[in-house]
Amino acid sequence: MEITKRGFPFLRADTFLTPKGIRYLKTPGMAMISRPEVDITGLEDFLKGFPEDLLYMDYLNDEENLTPAETLVKAAGQWCYLSLGPDRTKNIDAAKYFRNIKEQKHGSIMEHVTFTMAIWGVSRSFTHELVRHRAGCGFSQVSQRYVGEKALRFVERPEFVADPVLHKFFIDKIEQHFDDYVWLSDYLYKKQAEGEKALSAERKSDLRKKVRQTARAELPNETEAPIIVSGNVRAWRNILEQRVSEHAEVEIRRVAYNIFESLKPELPNLLSDYEVVTLSDGTLALKSPYSKV
Repeated sequence: MEITKRGFPFLRADTFLTPKGIRYLKTPGMAMISRPEVDITGLEDFLKGFPEDLLYMDYLNDEENLTPAETLVKAAGQWCYLSLGPDRTKNIDAAKYFRNIKEQKHGSIMEHVTFTMAIWGVSRSFTHELVRHRAGCGFSQVSQRYVGEKALRFVERPEFVADPVLHKFFIDKIEQHFDDYVWLSDYLYKKQAEGEKALSAERKSDLRKKVRQTARAELPNETEAPIIVSGNVRAWRNILEQRVSEHAEVEIRRVAYNIFESLKPELPNLLSDYEVVTLSDGTLALKSPYSKV
């Protein structure tokens, strides 16, 4: 995992060319592009409105700094009980506080914190699985109705990369699908020019869409499907539990583990319960005693 100039983690993914110049990727790329910015000093006016002997103003002077994400989660949790005075759990004991949150399954306070990931070098098979995590997530995915052959790329399955026979099968397959996609697109544009009603439209952009939405029927599951995903921490934990599991498919497990690695520095206490285990095939999985927080 590398870090941008502004401190955001990202993971590179090389692009390869087939003998015919078709672009494909062997590994996923990923970048965290959004994370929380938190300033609890804005609570000063609220805290001053209570009796001085409650010492609520001390809440703003907690010396042990947490990450912005964990500062917000802890503030949300303590807000619920107005645990803001000197008897509250201090930041120095945040690990104990968050462990209790996970034990009690008070996961709702994690929903205040959102991270956004841009993910590429993944197949449409992958995104079909990922978008099933609807609660607490937002998805924006490249549309094959609007993107033509110049921007088409493909993704080689992990099982194919190291096997010469399967690798050749993959290369031959995507070259054939690409050629068929181009042929079908050209044929449909010709039919459109001849007045084919099913392909007609009033605007030029809709004309292209009509062709591409039909031609995409020729594209395989290995077609790259870049996607931007926003999720709150509770939703990300759910994704990690289900997709970095030994029961998850290899491609999505690899991406979800990379997401875990990028989130760890932002959520050291909230993700501390996850144990990394190596599976029999050499891939990694996660286990936690606290499920469905």
